[in-house]
Amino acid sequence: MIREFALADFGYLLLATRWTILLALTAMLGGGFLGLVVAICRVLPIRPLNWLTVGYINLIQGTPLLGQLFVFFFGLPLFGLSVDAWTAAALAMSIYASAFFGEIWRGSLQSVPLRQWEAGASLGLTYRQRLAYVIIPQAVRISIPPTVGFIVQLVKNTSLAALIGFIELTRASQIMAAATFAPLQVYLAAAGIYFVICFGLSHVSQLLERRLHVAR
Repeated sequence: MIREFALADFGYLLLATRWTILLALTAMLGGGFLGLVVAICRVLPIRPLNWLTVGYINLIQGTPLLGQLFVFFFGLPLFGLSVDAWTAAALAMSIYASAFFGEIWRGSLQSVPLRQWEAGASLGLTYRQRLAYVIIPQAVRISIPPTVGFIVQLVKNTSLAALIGFIELTRASQIMAAATFAPLQVYLAAAGIYFVICFGLSHVSQLLERRLHVAR
């Protein structure tokens, strides 16, 4: 039965938003951990490790996220590993995020002037100590704007999970548009919710930049 888009329907979209946020948060944490490993492997003076991580980054960045979602959701069952839509989306997005986080943070680490490494060496610090106590704290400041910018993209990319049946904001909007036959109102409401989330993240980034005195 077709009905009008009402406040209760907007509430349904808000309930679905929690899965969008949870999926983005899971991808951010999982991708962040893997991305840190990738970034460190990229800057370590070990060529085979550098080549391996470059190949990983090129593979992940060179293939669409939608294809990666399909690989996990439809491909893993071929090997006897049955996964639900949530697990497939979380795994695919975490791996996808790790390649981009890795490159963002690698660039931030390498943007720290060489003299900082030399200053740490002159103090008798080992390579690991220079990395942990001298380089990473400075790289964190540099990495804030591009990291938050990618997280904003990650939030919007969660909409692709709708194509494997995961009910987040976009999939809930599709269901609601079919029920109310009011796609304009439904998708405008969904767009407004995405805007609030992404604008909030951008505002947090600006606050962190001011607090940490990030150089422009």
